[in-house]
Amino acid sequence: MEPSRDSRGIVRLDQPKTGTYGWQVRLQRGGVKFARYFADRAAGGPQAAFELACAWRDELLERFAREIAQARVCRTSARNSSGVVGVSRIAIQVPSGAVYFFWQASWSPSPGTRHSIRFSVKRHGEKQAFRLAVEARRDATGL
Repeated sequence: MEPSRDSRGIVRLDQPKTGTYGWQVRLQRGGVKFARYFADRAAGGPQAAFELACAWRDELLERFAREIAQARVCRTSARNSSGVVGVSRIAIQVPSGAVYFFWQASWSPSPGTRHSIRFSVKRHGEKQAFRLAVEARRDATGL
């Protein structure tokens, strides 16, 4: 089955042993993973399932674009939006669907190794979690 349009972020799943036939959409933005499966049988066939998968993917991409447009008030670097090297704000979505936000400090103590520590926005508040991440990065790197 060849898709009739752009299949970015969409993969075909054909697993005869489990009776799984359909399309899966997988996207990730800001550390949050989004995934959804579209079964051929439920959609009325492979092409219909693919069209549903494309529609859901396109809706997600539009939502991401709106969030970026609303979140950026001033120009920021694509490589650093916090203003502090090695400190970033991340979001993690758990299987229940809840999303948790953290400020994360990352550093490389030696070539080939990477360390990080996260501070919960829910537990510490936005400003304090950011400050703790900045301090942790400075303590770890000595900068």
